[in-house]
Amino acid sequence: MTRTGTGTGAGAATGTATGPRRRRGRLLAWVLIAATLVLGAGLYWAQPWKLWQNSTVNEALPTTSTAPGPGSSRPGAAPAPGPQTVAQGSLISHEHSTSGTVKLIKLPDGSRTLRLENLDTSSGPDLRVWLTDAPVKEGSDGWFVFDDGKHVSLGKLKGNKGDQNYEIPAEVNLADYSSVTIWCDRFNVSFGAAALQAA
Repeated sequence: MTRTGTGTGAGAATGTATGPRRRRGRLLAWVLIAATLVLGAGLYWAQPWKLWQNSTVNEALPTTSTAPGPGSSRPGAAPAPGPQTVAQGSLISHEHSTSGTVKLIKLPDGSRTLRLENLDTSSGPDLRVWLTDAPVKEGSDGWFVFDDGKHVSLGKLKGNKGDQNYEIPAEVNLADYSSVTIWCDRFNVSFGAAALQAA
């Protein structure tokens, strides 16, 4: 009876020790699951792989189709007006290395287009092309200023390289804006920007 009692006590001790081990195992499993979910969400949000992806877009200078006016086909008649560059500037680097030329172009029908030429920047999550009234500053001091004042988004960046056109809505008063930024809307930071000067 003494031996049986001793055996029962050892078994009880083993059972008691197994309980905490199981609880610790379940807790560790939940911690690993939570960490995996957090890491996955962070990767989806930041999308760091885009920094090594390139997308080149080469669009021709926009033109408008207008019916020829009376006498426009006569010999010696003045040629129809073409697109006119009204302002332009050179992109400088901010959070990412960026270069290229920005042009504000007025088309013969009166519509306006923002054109990026020879753009070369990094890809990233949720990049936009903005017209803004902010000054363009060199270095990190200029990274975050473009959403402080007046700005208008012309849409998502079509590609991080090449020549691209962005229609400017008719209601936008270009006199209110003095710069263009390639803006990361997800992290509120400028990849690059250009100050606009009258052409």
